[in-house]
Amino acid sequence: MGTETVRTPEADEAAGRRREQRGWYFYDWACSVYSTSVLTVFLGPYLTTVAESAADADGFVHPLGIPVRAGSFFAYSVSLSVIVAVVVMPLVGAAADRTGRKKPLLGAAAYLGAAATAGMFFLDGDRYLLGGALLVVANAAQSVAMMLYNSYLPQIAPPEERDAVSSRGWAFGYAAGALVLVANLVLYLAHDTFGVSEAMAVRICLASAGLWWGAFALIPLRRLRDRRGARREASVTGWRQLAATVRDMRRHPLTLSFLLAYLVYNDGIQTVITQASVYGSEELGLGQSTLIGAILLVQVLAVFGALTLGRLARRYGAKRTILGSLIAWTLTLAAGYFLPAGAPVWFFVLAAGIGLVLGGSQALSRSLFSHLVPAGKEAEYFSAYELSDRGMSWLGPLLFGLTYQLTGSYRDAIISLVAFFVLGFVLLARVPVRRAIGEAGNPVPDRI
Repeated sequence: MGTETVRTPEADEAAGRRREQRGWYFYDWACSVYSTSVLTVFLGPYLTTVAESAADADGFVHPLGIPVRAGSFFAYSVSLSVIVAVVVMPLVGAAADRTGRKKPLLGAAAYLGAAATAGMFFLDGDRYLLGGALLVVANAAQSVAMMLYNSYLPQIAPPEERDAVSSRGWAFGYAAGALVLVANLVLYLAHDTFGVSEAMAVRICLASAGLWWGAFALIPLRRLRDRRGARREASVTGWRQLAATVRDMRRHPLTLSFLLAYLVYNDGIQTVITQASVYGSEELGLGQSTLIGAILLVQVLAVFGALTLGRLARRYGAKRTILGSLIAWTLTLAAGYFLPAGAPVWFFVLAAGIGLVLGGSQALSRSLFSHLVPAGKEAEYFSAYELSDRGMSWLGPLLFGLTYQLTGSYRDAIISLVAFFVLGFVLLARVPVRRAIGEAGNPVPDRI
């Protein structure tokens, strides 16, 4: 006689949770291609070229009649997208928690961003305004979608699983970014072989990121499920809810203390990501192919770094592991100060150091914050987390630019960023995370 396996409710719940987690990973797989191929590599130089072709004799374009130097148009478009995201995220977060319908909002934001990215295929000639508009829509939609995506973490993973689940999500994202970037670089570098112009190759690379984003977003949207929380008054508007969220966060000062620490050291991380190529080209005299190769190396090693730091967190706790990663960031920047010019090998060593700590720092920060969020307010609190990520990432570039302006040295500018990691270390070390988790009303894991 055969034996019949009896499934318990606990086993069914665990199987359903694992299915949701696997679906959740695929949103990082879907959208990270936009961050890598579009924002980091292709769109900035290409949109600048399009704006320059539309510029007047003095090198200015005139969106809405405002004179803007063509070389600054991309940066201003990114800044505008951040402003739009900062306005929209708290409203969407409040609506998601109030209605319990996060998945439709995630789908709307994801497909709006994917459609805008795919529409970049039509960015040619002197259509710089089209490029700027699509960038604002895609970048703001990406921020809103990531806020909703992050807010699922405390709902799909119990406290003891969150570090590992968050790390796997980041690893999936970096793996997809590396895979598609390789394909894009093959097309871009060998465009003549494929019978297309360089501009057409770039447009195909941009559009392919949008198609990838939209195609793989189907998986999390099929597997994630909405959880209805306690209904709040329907009369509460988005802005009133935002004010209520801010007041509620003041009741959890230790959560705010963590957000402040994260704001500081994450600003340093984001500045290194955006300014490392400037340092490589201007100070070290490295070519574009070397810089793109370094970006690809960062993507590949960030997969292993995220998973490795996730395993370390299981042994030593997320807070200690993050603090260790901040020490590694500080040592990496200090080493970067001494890199010799014209030596690509040492720049690749620097990129390797960044890649190994990049994914883990971000993944563990997300999972640690998830423990500090009161139940039922995930989307609202993660909107504040995303605002810390997106909305305040101007301090580091400002310090970098001011240091270069005052000293004329990119080496001094890059070493100035150490301040963000040192101050972030001190602020995070002072946060009693166990007490913070308890005050948020959540169970305290054995190791945190």
